[in-house]
Amino acid sequence: MIVIPAIDLREGACVQLVGGRYDAERVRVDDPLEVARGWARAGFRRLHVVDLDAATGRGSNAPTVRSILAENGLEVQVGGGVRDEPAIRALLAQGARRVVVGTRAIEDPAWLAAMAAAFPDRIIAAADVDGRRVVTEGWLRDAGREVLEVVDALNGLPLAGVLVTAVHREGRLAGTDLPLMEALAVRSRLPLYASGGIATVDEIRGLSCLGVHAAILGMALYTGVLEARSLARDFAP
Repeated sequence: MIVIPAIDLREGACVQLVGGRYDAERVRVDDPLEVARGWARAGFRRLHVVDLDAATGRGSNAPTVRSILAENGLEVQVGGGVRDEPAIRALLAQGARRVVVGTRAIEDPAWLAAMAAAFPDRIIAAADVDGRRVVTEGWLRDAGREVLEVVDALNGLPLAGVLVTAVHREGRLAGTDLPLMEALAVRSRLPLYASGGIATVDEIRGLSCLGVHAAILGMALYTGVLEARSLARDFAP
């Protein structure tokens, strides 16, 4: 099991939202690059960076993303508003180890298959879920599909993994959706990344026992509910 800190970018800052709602911002740090360096100092070597403005069509944090990718010694996966091959190619050229694709990956399976073939083991397909329904366009639209159906369709692709975020639990520090993650772990033949609501070390160990590859943490780290250095010691490669 690997724990990966999340850096969610909004208006040039690093933020944490509750339930994916822009009007429920609980954490804001004005220097995302220093946040990335802080996680590195704590012992983490992998980061999960999301451009929330690009994901929701509100703008772009591309300069900040480039600054984080330029940091030495960090393995970074980047997502948020990535919807075409040039964007994927540019992020990889800038130093991203993996690129996370969400909305178009869900809505255009043929495109996802083509991108997975073009960039094998470099693409993570992301499904944000409310309950078990997949939501896209920055959590604003019901995609009309259930997440287990989506995972089944991804199994044959040369992806680096599948990321499922339980948006209905995100940022609430009330625990992740373990029954959902268990069902996903059984169905997925790809490395499974779990996100949303994770708040205790016991949960992380529970996810590990289910066969989850990595847990992406946000609110619990930013609020100090979980101690970064001890997590990095136990769960960072």
